[in-house]
Amino acid sequence: MADPAPNLFPNVSRKPGLQIWTINNMEMVPVPPQGYGNFFEGDCYLVLYQRSAGGAADIHYWIGGSSSQDEQGAAAILVTQLDESLGGSPVQHRQVQGAESPSFRSYFKNGLIYKKGGVASGFQHVETNCYSVLRLLRVKGRKNVTATEVDVSWNSFNKGDIFLLDMGKNIIQWNGPQSNRREKLKAVLLAQDIRDRERGGRAQINVVEGSDEEDSPELMKTMMAVLGQRTGQMKDAVPDDSRNKAQHQSVKLYHVTDNSGKLVVQEVASQPLTQDLLHSTDCYLVDQGGSSLLVWKGRQASPVERRSALSSAVGFIKAKSYPATTNVEVMSEGAESAIFKHLFQSWRETNQTMGLGSTYSKGRIAKVEQVKFNVMELHARPELAAQQRMVDDASGDIWRIENVELAEVKPSSYGQFYGGDCYLVLYSYRMSSRQHYILYMWQGRHATRDEVTACAFQAVNVDNSLQGAAVQVRVVMGKEPRHFLAIFKGKLILFEGGTGRPGVAPPSTDTRLFQVRGTSELNTKATEVPARASSLNTNDVFLLKTPATSYLWYGKGCSGDERLMGRAMSDVLSKEDKQVVMEDQEPAEFWVALGGKAPYARDKRLQKEVPLHAPRLFECSNQTGRFQMEEVNDFTQTDLDEEDVMLLDTWEEVFLWIGSSANQHETQEAVNSALDYLRTHPAGRDLDTPLISVKQGYEPPTFTGWFNAWDPHKWSVSRGAKGEGAGQEDVGFLCWMLCYDMELKNKETPARIDPSVLTTLGSIL
Repeated sequence: MADPAPNLFPNVSRKPGLQIWTINNMEMVPVPPQGYGNFFEGDCYLVLYQRSAGGAADIHYWIGGSSSQDEQGAAAILVTQLDESLGGSPVQHRQVQGAESPSFRSYFKNGLIYKKGGVASGFQHVETNCYSVLRLLRVKGRKNVTATEVDVSWNSFNKGDIFLLDMGKNIIQWNGPQSNRREKLKAVLLAQDIRDRERGGRAQINVVEGSDEEDSPELMKTMMAVLGQRTGQMKDAVPDDSRNKAQHQSVKLYHVTDNSGKLVVQEVASQPLTQDLLHSTDCYLVDQGGSSLLVWKGRQASPVERRSALSSAVGFIKAKSYPATTNVEVMSEGAESAIFKHLFQSWRETNQTMGLGSTYSKGRIAKVEQVKFNVMELHARPELAAQQRMVDDASGDIWRIENVELAEVKPSSYGQFYGGDCYLVLYSYRMSSRQHYILYMWQGRHATRDEVTACAFQAVNVDNSLQGAAVQVRVVMGKEPRHFLAIFKGKLILFEGGTGRPGVAPPSTDTRLFQVRGTSELNTKATEVPARASSLNTNDVFLLKTPATSYLWYGKGCSGDERLMGRAMSDVLSKEDKQVVMEDQEPAEFWVALGGKAPYARDKRLQKEVPLHAPRLFECSNQTGRFQMEEVNDFTQTDLDEEDVMLLDTWEEVFLWIGSSANQHETQEAVNSALDYLRTHPAGRDLDTPLISVKQGYEPPTFTGWFNAWDPHKWSVSRGAKGEGAGQEDVGFLCWMLCYDMELKNKETPARIDPSVLTTLGSIL
């Protein structure tokens, strides 16, 4: 098979976001955005995800279950050439249909759809506004949903899955009697996505509960007309065929070299691995017992070794007789993934601060000069803009949602956000002689469902007024992106509750405590936390406001920059003089204001600027019929699921957080899995590592200290007890997903919600 012609990628964009191509006759054919998430089983695809403009990126090549060997070979060659054209910095991933990695699935929030056929069979990848459709999709999954096209027959049904009967203008969702709430919710969102993207929003969605089919006689009559009469017993639920990808007991490191004139793969070491085994002049392969392969390319490795890294991994899979679905991840030195680093006993970054200022340097890597960020350099240095996620030093407008309408926020209140409100923040800037916009939808933790929904609809209206030119960003309280922080130049304040509406009295709290995090104007915010000693954290700066005095408290783990930003933020929060208090030198009045001394997060690891091992959170669940552990990336308190057990690994300790609705089997299996997790960890973990069981609502400071701005009252009131706000997080997210879709932003009419869908979702929630 001949190599493709050079210069294949003139149209590859370096803008943040997703780009997808299908492979046809050794060429990359772009897939339009309307077709994202739809994959033909007979094809291979290249998927490029750009995290920031010109910055870090991931390249995935996806192999359809019915694709040919020539197509697979072409995809492997093209992904290597695309990587080289982007400077060799992207991480390459090999994905096989049905065994995609969580990172790949995360790109497609509404799910993956596997379609029969492919380019060779004449199928079109996008069939917008086409109603001559008849297909049956089997939907599986709770977080990462997949929909596989199956035979249009009752024989394809089972009691545990959800099925979408797509008839063009009418989509019927049939919920298996043994399917759970999350699966039903995800299937509704997928049906909504199909309707909006492929039918221009003109298809009708209806739902049938498999356990109560008699309640939907007309819909069942329609299904019978298409599927025929149902005979015999329906098949039982089929457990998800999903492996535990958290880790594998057997981990080995192999050296990949071409010194002898041909590529040779030789075993170097087995677990536990150490970073000094990796040399910049070579390439290495880490085998996780056949569950996945990770390939590391040294900066000074030969071009042949680097170019052959991916093909060597595929050959290794065949030589070891591993499953064809084995995932492969290829990365360059300096761009290692978090999972790769966790396989080593310790991992130090280049120029990582050690102790009182010494730095770690590996090999002949040039020293990186640490400089202060200057906004004026953004236009001259685009790579700096990408690194800081800043596009310009600009300004914008802010509105608060009041009675489902927009109310302007006074400039004097810019940067002050209340947990009981929703806001729209419009950020504008000029680039290439043209105006650009970013529209943020900020949702307070205690905002009502109506306010969250109104925020989404008003965002559509603002975007329409800008002729659809705005980049829209949904921001949940506590998860503000870096650029959002930078807009307010170190003056962003998040009040836990209340509202900023004029004429509304502030909460009757005499004493208030604010946690300040950040090292510059670009990344600093102050978050209100409960005014009690347990809210303190040795790693941060806090401002305690009392009727008599304001205290500026410095934890022992604070850096000089953090103290400087804490002082600046304290002046925004309070104009009066502050009494500086050092940790362990507090006056008695300080503790009295907090209700007395109490334990707080003061683990020594929390004082280190960069921990050697980042904490990892795993969700443990058996709601799909089989116990599984799935990692949660970039976690916050809102990622803790009441229906599941969560495992938090902080290296020195392993926590098991038990949700109030977790079942007994999950709890028992989670305990067993935690023990196995330590026993089989590839880095050779200490089996005496403390294993701590934590119940929802009773979390100790040693647990909450790993979460930013922990809210101890989040679960103090049971769901459904607060009326309008009950279940607000789930319903708020749902309303946002249903009411607003990026694909509809240029349409004259806003997205609509089918009444039947809302009724069903109400019963689900």
